[in-house]
Amino acid sequence: MSQPAHISKLGVPDPATLDDDLKAIWAKCVEKLGFVPNVYSAYSLKPQRLRHFMAMYNDIMLAPSGLSKLEREMVAVVVSSANRCYYCLVAHGAAVRALSGDAQLGEMMVLNYRVAALDARQRAMLDFAWKMTTTPWLIEDADRAALRDVGLSAEDLFDLAETVAFFNLSNRMASATDMMPNAEYHGMQR
Repeated sequence: MSQPAHISKLGVPDPATLDDDLKAIWAKCVEKLGFVPNVYSAYSLKPQRLRHFMAMYNDIMLAPSGLSKLEREMVAVVVSSANRCYYCLVAHGAAVRALSGDAQLGEMMVLNYRVAALDARQRAMLDFAWKMTTTPWLIEDADRAALRDVGLSAEDLFDLAETVAFFNLSNRMASATDMMPNAEYHGMQR
């Protein structure tokens, strides 16, 4: 059985009607990935918001950081698991599989990160991501100290918190719009 065929229950604009800068991004996505991520199509309903979303995503997920790209993707998946965000679990689960070269790790992140053989740093980061997503009002000095104890700097803590916060935002947008992941993600790195 296939997932629903829509991209977003709010609809998406015809790509031919997008501004030239967005058409160029669409072409680059097709060239590099073979498809345009549905999150871009969904966000193109509000083109300026899409630009801001892409800029923030690129800064959080791709800019230099004490957190590796894989660690940031693992955080994205753990947040999405706590929120049961179908779109992000599929898309970022595929990214974890690709970056780690380990399909089982991707599945463990999606279903229950606690079963994975993680190092102390990763475990502390993902425990923080889970707590910040499910009970943010309970974050306290002991949580930050636990992250410092495994080597995270103040800048790393900031990057971790911002990654968690960003994916809580994107999960809620995906849920509110009933955004569907690209079918291609399901088969990646299996």
